[in-house]
Amino acid sequence: MTYFTNKLSTRLDQLLANDNQHLLCGGLKGIEKESLRIGQDGFIAQTPHPTALGSALTHPTITTDYSEALIELITPPFADIKDSLAYLRNVHQFVYDHLDHEILLGASMPCGINGDESIPIAEYGTSNIGHMKHVYRHGLWHRYGRTMQAIAGIHFNYSVPEALWPALHQQEKSLGSLEQLKADSYFGLIRNFQRLGWLILYLFGASPAICKNFFKSRPELMAHFEEFDGGTLYHPYATSLRMSDIGYKSKNQANLKIDYNSLTGYVDSLSQAIETPYPDYEQFGIAVNGEYRQLNSNILQIENEFYSTIRPKQIIHSGEKPTLALKKRGVRYVEMRSLDLDLFDPLGIDEAKARFIEALLLTCLLKDSPPVSDADHQINNANQLAVANFGRKPGLQLDQGDQKILLQDWATEILESMQPVCAILDKEDTDKPYSAALAQQQLLVQNPDLTASARILESMAETHQPFSRFALNKSAEHARYFSGSKLDEIHTQEFTALAKTSLAQQQAIESQEQIPFDKFLEQYFSQK
Repeated sequence: MTYFTNKLSTRLDQLLANDNQHLLCGGLKGIEKESLRIGQDGFIAQTPHPTALGSALTHPTITTDYSEALIELITPPFADIKDSLAYLRNVHQFVYDHLDHEILLGASMPCGINGDESIPIAEYGTSNIGHMKHVYRHGLWHRYGRTMQAIAGIHFNYSVPEALWPALHQQEKSLGSLEQLKADSYFGLIRNFQRLGWLILYLFGASPAICKNFFKSRPELMAHFEEFDGGTLYHPYATSLRMSDIGYKSKNQANLKIDYNSLTGYVDSLSQAIETPYPDYEQFGIAVNGEYRQLNSNILQIENEFYSTIRPKQIIHSGEKPTLALKKRGVRYVEMRSLDLDLFDPLGIDEAKARFIEALLLTCLLKDSPPVSDADHQINNANQLAVANFGRKPGLQLDQGDQKILLQDWATEILESMQPVCAILDKEDTDKPYSAALAQQQLLVQNPDLTASARILESMAETHQPFSRFALNKSAEHARYFSGSKLDEIHTQEFTALAKTSLAQQQAIESQEQIPFDKFLEQYFSQK
């Protein structure tokens, strides 16, 4: 297995030799941010998705994830991350202008829940496609419980600059097509990120503690944690419990062997999981007394059920299977999914963090990326779990192929390997924002106490607050930040129009004659 060094890669060497390094700049960045709506009583909102925000089924920017109370805000992709964050700020402001005394929880791990039944499953109307989205979530409930699905995070979408591909195709004298080079390169990026994605958890993990109520539906898991106080469980050196076994992962999928060595292998292996029956899920039934409990009883109902830290993505047409979109049109971008909400920032993410992630993903693209074996996959997962649970533990060692290495040493290697990319992305900007973002993270590698996970635990201890109270207080600060101003008239009109259009689109879909739902599902899953 090949790991990062601070040497320039052959790919980057050639770009520099041909004076094409500027082609690395301007990749598109989009952000998807989830947040639980919390009522005035401090508990998860039981109210429906606000009508003023539009239709969760058809709105391009404001929708819901698992729960009716789990808002998801989506920005379009922009070349300048400042524009992505400005859009995210504006849509946040619009949402807060229409929340009616509710607030958005700024933490990834849910607070204010009282068992599975307290978490309302998202509704998407009466159309077949809307019903499918709802039934899929019912299936997740039966398979994993609702509580895990109420966890929130940020997805960072990144598209390599289109102008870079022809240059890479020419300089590498690729015998395959341009599309093949793009697919192979994106999957190389993904494999490299899987090798070192633990770094995101160490630097930006912000879920070191959990409310005891999180375990009300799975009390047996509480024994794995230490007690911080009467209402909070934690690991003293945890970074991101969201990304641990009790969070945004699934033991049910541990034996899945999804192939990341090629686009074809990925599509085929993921499709096989969607088509393979799973006895543990057959016991739930599919349609019982006329009510659907899940879309099917296979290992995965659909592609989205597969939990992964990074995904290859293609823009899908309405009603199209994601694997079919990839097969037809290749990889359009990657979706990095391992980022916790930053509890210290009203948006949940800041510019320096976003710039660092872009530079890291580009570095993953430029470095050699050998195929991943089953053993490699197990090592990558073990490293991620170790950092999620114990990432700030002094002397923590990770597996680097056939040897052990200190987390700090490996992290330093990775950051050094990013320096040339950051210098290129800075271009003529005298502020050197990418290099500054890199330097900021170097401080966190040198001093774990500066990480968000350490600061959260320190603040909780200093103020004698359980995690739920600390998270709600911080979220209330964010709410005051947004309530202190109003969105300008131009953007208010823009988002109001989007909301009205989305409601009209849902109504138009529902006004069409709907075929029987079982027939609809049959047609959906038969797409080839």
